[in-house]
Amino acid sequence: MSEKLQKILARAGHGSRREMEAWIAAGRVSVDGEIASLGDRIEADAKVRIDGRQVSLKSADEVICRVLAYHKPEGEICSRKDPEGRPTVFDRLPRTRDSRWVAVGRLDINTSGLLLFTSDGELANRLMHPSNEVEREYAVRTFGEVSDLVVQKLRTGVMLEDGPAQFDQIKSAGGEGINQWWHVALHEGRNREVRRLWEAVEVQVSRLIRVRYGMIELPKTLPRGGWMELPLEQVNYLRQLAGLEPETRSMLGMDKHSVARAKVRSAKVRRAVRKQKTTQGKPTQQ
Repeated sequence: MSEKLQKILARAGHGSRREMEAWIAAGRVSVDGEIASLGDRIEADAKVRIDGRQVSLKSADEVICRVLAYHKPEGEICSRKDPEGRPTVFDRLPRTRDSRWVAVGRLDINTSGLLLFTSDGELANRLMHPSNEVEREYAVRTFGEVSDLVVQKLRTGVMLEDGPAQFDQIKSAGGEGINQWWHVALHEGRNREVRRLWEAVEVQVSRLIRVRYGMIELPKTLPRGGWMELPLEQVNYLRQLAGLEPETRSMLGMDKHSVARAKVRSAKVRRAVRKQKTTQGKPTQQ
């Protein structure tokens, strides 16, 4: 049975459905030698090319939905390439065959913490849709005094340039002197919303870390710059949020040899992160 071209490309991991629609509209995709149009439906045996390069098409049964949790450091941008040469969140991810990782949302360059990636562009597209209001939790370090009145305003709502906004939850998490930590949660995904809420009450944010996405928490053992593959249970939790059928397979093996290999990979990630930090801290040789 034929399916929409952008849906098939997204499911196969070539990008989110929104990205695929933009590529089709720009004339970058062809089907059987003809430039594709938005809304085209194709059969499984069609020959599809992106920028002249033939790409693989997979049926729903052939695709294994994978999700990575990545501990984004500050200083990385959420783009595949940067004209200024800055590091991106895709630089350290594992390579995939005939597909690519799609980020579920974004974190700005000065924000660190939990960022999810999936091989299923349709899953990413649905999770990022405004109608799918997944709660996100952040640890926030503020600079300066924060009064009870300010906290109350953030709970009840303040006016931003794109409309009213508020935190679903806000609670103190300690701190010293004028540096205080807070945990805040909200279900909207507007651009820089957490920082803009604090700025609206004239409070400066000195650090911002995403610690939770829905029920997926940032693993405490995951170093900055490290990634881990989510188990099937958590993958299906996300698929349920997105209104998709559950996945039945996983790339994570449950036998003792697979567990051992996973531990080796985890150790390699930590060593690579430590090595990079050490290299970055050394003075440049003249």
